[in-house]
This record gives sequence, structure tokens and C-alpha cells, in this order.
Amino acid sequence: MNAQLATAPQVRRPSSPVPAATVALSLVPAPADASAQVQMLLDEVVNSVGQMPTRAIATVERILSEVSRVCQKSDRIQASGQVDDWALSLARHRLQKCLAYYKRGSERGRVELHSTLSAMVYRYIAPAQAELSFQARYTLIEDFMQAFYIESLRAFRRENDLPETYQPRTRLELAEYLSFAEQYAKRRISLPGCRNQQLIVLRAKSFARRQPPEVAIDMELAVEGGKGEEAEQYARSSAVQQVREQMVSEAIDPAEAVLRDRILNELVDYLRNQGHHDCVDYLSLKMQDLSAPEIDEVLGLSPRQRDYLQQRFKYHVERFSRMHNWELVHQWLGADVDDRLGMSGALWTLFWEQLTPEQQQLVQLKQAQKDEKTIGKAIGCTPKQVQKRWFKLLTFAWQVRNGEVTLLQEA
Repeated sequence: MNAQLATAPQVRRPSSPVPAATVALSLVPAPADASAQVQMLLDEVVNSVGQMPTRAIATVERILSEVSRVCQKSDRIQASGQVDDWALSLARHRLQKCLAYYKRGSERGRVELHSTLSAMVYRYIAPAQAELSFQARYTLIEDFMQAFYIESLRAFRRENDLPETYQPRTRLELAEYLSFAEQYAKRRISLPGCRNQQLIVLRAKSFARRQPPEVAIDMELAVEGGKGEEAEQYARSSAVQQVREQMVSEAIDPAEAVLRDRILNELVDYLRNQGHHDCVDYLSLKMQDLSAPEIDEVLGLSPRQRDYLQQRFKYHVERFSRMHNWELVHQWLGADVDDRLGMSGALWTLFWEQLTPEQQQLVQLKQAQKDEKTIGKAIGCTPKQVQKRWFKLLTFAWQVRNGEVTLLQEA
């Protein structure tokens, strides 16, 4: 499995909506006992995915509670005399929508939901008179969708009586939230004049009305400025100042990005050369921001096995960053040996006083960029011992820099 930096899903052009679940909404006689209804839906989960996912019971109970509220508010269902049967059929439909996202997996499910909702708001995301390019519209869509996802998660917590800190952790919980977000976006809101509109479309229209009017900006003048009183007055305008601030805030150091990629590639090569391919797989999944249960599921590990793998991964990363390729890692961290290992002047003074004369000599030789063989001759040890002593010193410096060790100034 190749390790790579996790990136947000690429925005795609409007595609067809996520296909609806293929469950016909025909009425099925519902068991009178609530626990029997839960068990019936749990059996459908196992039959569909071949196993009982983590926290499946809580998900099924939330779905039954949701459809119960829907049935209570529907005059047509209340008048039918088959409220329990309708509730079970709706619950099975909602469950199949959830399982459809579960089968897609976390990444594909998020991408498809994003594509579906983006297609729904594409026409409405900007004022009708605005002549925006495809890319400009999708820039607005990205801003809008971030706020909408936050709103839908809050609604999910509120409607299911969940704490404000709740976050979907397992694959099934994420599928449940994605299914809810799609359903929430498509809710019909009644409007005056016997009309109705989908909730996400109303939100997109409100978002479009809040957009400021377009202003033409001379980018060359915004970057370089101009000569003359008129050009200086133009450069002081609020619109040009905002453009300049945005350009500065979005500026990134390409050297830092290259260095980070190089460290990642070096780490992967180091782990592979050491024969720790399972650590490479773990790194790849962590870079994709997968949760612990998702990592367990992908790698086929028990929580105890994953904890052991995590500890081994941490051990090898520490050896990589403090022994195998410490120069590269400390350069990226801004903690070069020539830069006091990332410490302030006062802290470095206290740190230096804690070192033995041999350790101080080791630091000075490292600052002079001497190789391990030369350093070994100077302090009377083998190159292998130089590596171990430098590893120990860097570990101490790391603890001091991160506040894990408190240094007291001698009286």
C-alpha cells in the first residue's frame, strides 16, 4: 500500500445523484414488540454486509426513533391505521440507504455525497446576474458546503438527542450520518403560495444573497502598486487591500512542502528496508485520517493488535527522526543543531548546563558537521556508540523543548 499525503476529495462536475436504495416501500407487518423490530433490522444488516458492525444496535435504534417521529407528524400515515407497519417500512428504507453508504466506504461515500449535493446547489450558489466560470462557482460551493455539513451534523445531534461533542467514529456511524445529511438536504420546506423547496436549495439561495457585489480589480496594480496620486489612492481602496491580504495568507513555502514530501518518502523507504510493511500500511491509513475502528477493519486487526502495531510504529518513527535521518527531520521542524535544536536562548542555556562535557563536545562536533568516525575518535568511542549517544541527547532535547522535562537554573 503506497503512503501518500491525504488530500481533500477533488470537486467534480455535477454528476448523477447517489442512487436511491433499491428497497420497495411496501408495507410489511411490523412486530408489536420494539425489541423484535430492532432484531429484524439487525438481521437485515448482517444479511447485507455479512457481519455485525460496531455500534449497530445504537444506529438501528436511532433510525427507528427517527421514523417514529416522521409517522407521528404525518396526517396521512396517522389516518391509514397502519402506523407501525409504515414505521417499519420507512425504517427498512432508511437502513438500506445507510448500508449503501457503508458498502461504499468512508472516502467514496463522502465524495459521492459531496458530488450529489454540489449538483443540487450548482444553479443557486451565485446571484442569477453573476456571470461566473465553472471554477468560480465551485469555489463558492466549497465554502457553502463546509457550513452545510456543520449544520447537518448539529441537526443530527439535536434530532437524536446526542451530546454536542458527538462525532461519527465507526464506519457504520459515518454511513448513518452521510445518509442523514442527504435526507436532511432533500427535506421539503413549505413556502407561501402552496409551494415548497428543498432545504439545501433554500440555504444556497440565502448564501448567494449574502455574496458581495463583484468588483473589478487590476491584479498587476494590486501586486506591484502604481505611480501617481490616482494609482496610490486606488491601491489604498478596501477591495485592493483585501486582495493583497488574501494573496499573502494563501502564500505557501514550496520548499517546506517539498521537504515534507521528502521526509514522508524517506520514512516509507526506511520502514520498508527494515521489513516493517505493516507500519507502512498503518502510516498510509493514518495519512488518510481514518479512525482507529476503520484501521482495524481495513487491516483486519483486533484493537489489541492495533495498539501493538501503533507502539511499534511510534518506536520506529522516533528512531528515524532522532537517529536514521535526524538532520532532515530537525530541519523541517526548525530545530537544526545550528539553531539551538529549536530552543529559545534562555532555554538553550539551561539545557547546555545540564549536558556533560562529553555531550557538549558532541554537540559542537555535530555543529561542525563532522562525521561519526571523526566524532568517535575525538570522544573515544565507536561510530555506533556515537549514534546511540546522539540519539539519547536528541531525545532529551525533544523532552525539554516540549516541556516534558523542567530545567531548573542553579542558584
